[in-house]
Amino acid sequence: MTFDAADRSAVAQFVRNCGAGVIASIGPDAEPQAAFVGLTATDDGLLVLDALESSRKAANVAARPGVAVVVTEGDVTVQLEGRARVSVDEERRRVGAAYDERFPGSRALDDGFVVIAIEVRWVRVYDVGTNPACVTESDWA
Repeated sequence: MTFDAADRSAVAQFVRNCGAGVIASIGPDAEPQAAFVGLTATDDGLLVLDALESSRKAANVAARPGVAVVVTEGDVTVQLEGRARVSVDEERRRVGAAYDERFPGSRALDDGFVVIAIEVRWVRVYDVGTNPACVTESDWA
């Protein structure tokens, strides 16, 4: 299932197919904090997840937007790094709808929840299903 890290559409499709991953954000003490989350992506590669408004990740993203995300399925692992933000207004409705399309019945747009959008800046695709393993990296910045 090898695909190039520079191919935003292929990366987005992989994320959508997986539907989950681990996000690492930076806590108030400058220590990393990780969480397993439901995850989707728009066609242009914007990552989207929801969180409780009171969650650590929502507070972390609001104060320190640098995040890393890992998504894996079978022999392929995709690492992504970027800048996250709590979406508001029209963006919240738009990316929240994309999240709800992937996860029908989600509570992403309900009161007490936030929708987090991640602008990806760097991607690494690692496929051990090939011999030798295939690794591609791309700077999306």
